[in-house]
Amino acid sequence: MAEKSEITGRVHALRTYMQEKGLQAFIFPSTDPHCGEYVPEHWMTRQWISGFDGSAGTAVVTLNDAALWTDSRYFLAAADQLNGTPFRLMKDGLEETPTISQWLSRTVHSSQCIVHSSGTSFTPPKGETEGAFKVGMNGWVNTMADVSGMKDELQKANLHLCIGDDPADELWENRPSIPNNPVEIQPLEYAGETCESKLSRLREALQQAGAEGTVVSQLDEIAWLLNLRGTDVHCNPVFVAYLLIEKDKTTLFTNPEKITPEVANYLGENNISTLPYADITKALKAYKAETLLLDSNTSNWNLQASLPESCKVVEHSSLIAPMKAIKNEAEIRGFRNAMIRDGVAMVKFLRWLKPAVAAGNETEISIDKKLTALRAEQPLFRDISFDTIAAYGPHGAIVHYEATPESEVKLEPKGLLLLDSGAQYQDGTTDITRTIALGPLTESEKLDYTLVLKGHIRLALTKFPKGACGTQIDALARYAMWQHGINFLHGTGHGVGSYLNVHEGPHQIRMNYKPAPLLSGMTVTNEPGIYRAGEHGVRIENTMIVQEYKKTEFGEFLGLDALTLCPIDTTPIIWEMMLPDEIAYLNAYHKRVYDELSPYLNEEEKGWLKSPLPAPPLEECPKREEGKM
Repeated sequence: MAEKSEITGRVHALRTYMQEKGLQAFIFPSTDPHCGEYVPEHWMTRQWISGFDGSAGTAVVTLNDAALWTDSRYFLAAADQLNGTPFRLMKDGLEETPTISQWLSRTVHSSQCIVHSSGTSFTPPKGETEGAFKVGMNGWVNTMADVSGMKDELQKANLHLCIGDDPADELWENRPSIPNNPVEIQPLEYAGETCESKLSRLREALQQAGAEGTVVSQLDEIAWLLNLRGTDVHCNPVFVAYLLIEKDKTTLFTNPEKITPEVANYLGENNISTLPYADITKALKAYKAETLLLDSNTSNWNLQASLPESCKVVEHSSLIAPMKAIKNEAEIRGFRNAMIRDGVAMVKFLRWLKPAVAAGNETEISIDKKLTALRAEQPLFRDISFDTIAAYGPHGAIVHYEATPESEVKLEPKGLLLLDSGAQYQDGTTDITRTIALGPLTESEKLDYTLVLKGHIRLALTKFPKGACGTQIDALARYAMWQHGINFLHGTGHGVGSYLNVHEGPHQIRMNYKPAPLLSGMTVTNEPGIYRAGEHGVRIENTMIVQEYKKTEFGEFLGLDALTLCPIDTTPIIWEMMLPDEIAYLNAYHKRVYDELSPYLNEEEKGWLKSPLPAPPLEECPKREEGKM
């Protein structure tokens, strides 16, 4: 991470650049040209200019101020990282926090700066007018929707949006290059459907949408469509490319160094031609068909701007995301097999953990390394699926905490450890959180743990009609904690890729409305949490699969089945708060964990796994009506 003095120097250099270009502000999003959540270092310009390294956020620099917007997952981490830099923290999602356009309106119009305008390469989008107060954005890393929305908002504030170059091209010393790692073929035994079949289905969907072609920008969609994988993005098995799909041909735009002879033969067999990555602009300028489908929420502005005026852009949500989200039989089988191997690694780790902590030599980083090493012993392991969150005590309240040599703490035989981790196996991607009691707990820790567990189980038990979306079942995970006046601000569940990105859509489980329905074959996480700043955090997460439950005269109903196989710590539970069906679920889940993992464990590991699992007999737990605790 850059020193805070370096951040100040970069902001100063940027302001000089802005004055030369006639700009009063510049906006840096977190994304790359492919709208990725995790991006190659080359495009980490928001982190470069601000020093904040979370996966979500937007940095804005004016000639006399700077601010960074991020969501509740990063409030604590961002406040720490921005302290001592020119940036102030804007807590996105809170009622009192201004939008970027509102803040710019106040900041730019109130400034008394003198602007030196000199033949800028920045040009307003069509319909925009020249004006004294200009805000710059890079058209390669901002989506069509983001540019259009920001343009409208800024116009209301009498500010003019200008799309132009990337300041980092000129200012970022020793900027990392775009990665050129080799591409690999994902075997059909794990993919479950040929590339030819997927492209055929996509072309049918394009025809129904009234489009003759499309540009696929999102890297996981390209990887899934072509049954290819790569290592260009940290923790995500994807590669940097664009894919142009027309009626009668498919062209992959990626740097030639990435294509091995084996992959070249594979692409040739599937009638897919290749061109250099940078040639996408040239190809779109020469595009002959009358229509091209683009998802305005995932396609960068410059793709649209490169098309000839004769081409009509058909704006439509991704046609690939809902196809990819429903896993086929081979992918589901791969998930289940990957979860067994991951569960074995987790059991070995959990059995080791408490004695190791009691011995007095473990830290947040050391246990992360131990868990990764145990996963790496498993067949088909390729990488971790995201940077491990090993958060002890107060660090658990930082939702996306990542230990560093400067921040890590020693683990002690008391309190709670929140451990959120996952792995990339070639047949499946895992994502699991366990909160573990390392020793004696406070009553607050026990209460929060029990409420989170109740929410996790209540969501796992739910049955719902086909067509329901995640927002319609989200309250089930929050109900118990709501009765205590407690809530969490992050989503309750997200899709998980099949040896792809650990976060995928279009479906989610969260409070704010996400209309994509939950359908049989979709994977989704179940991860409620409670976070108390300066004290502790609790989250319990399993990856689930949506599957058929029953059909009645009222329609088809679906339910959730746990894919994750790992014991849930029972020592923090306040048993008298648990309902009988919650206890029954927990016992059944733990029996299944033992039955499926024990064949792969030695006798000592099997003994450890079996001994702490059963909950108290139901008759020892008083029956309570939900909500009366």
